[in-house]
Amino acid sequence: MSAGTVLYAATLAHLRRRTRVFAAPPLRAAMPRVTLDDPVLAAADASGVSGRVGTIAVTYTDVGEQPDRLRALIVAVETAMEAMPADLGAEGWRLAGLRLARSRLVRGKTEHWIGTSTFAVRMFRIN
Repeated sequence: MSAGTVLYAATLAHLRRRTRVFAAPPLRAAMPRVTLDDPVLAAADASGVSGRVGTIAVTYTDVGEQPDRLRALIVAVETAMEAMPADLGAEGWRLAGLRLARSRLVRGKTEHWIGTSTFAVRMFRIN
């Protein structure tokens, strides 16, 4: 498996233990919706170590006059991501760092509130 696949699977499993998270935007699901986006990773190898740096994002969608429900959900997911275990559980990949890089909540064009939490990721595997 690629490092991105390992990171995605571990993050999805970790978040699903705490809230309802989808791997792709659902066609029919009650609001609010949380979707895990694919990671964007670049190589950061060293002698005897495979490394990756990049980002992984979570997207939130809700309807309503105020985004109160979505704000609470964003806090819950960001808190859960802080507790992400270092061992990613496959092929020896481990997290070296995971931090919130950016969080945003905006009103969409179609009466939807859209939020995004982007996390900076550093991971490695000893060869």
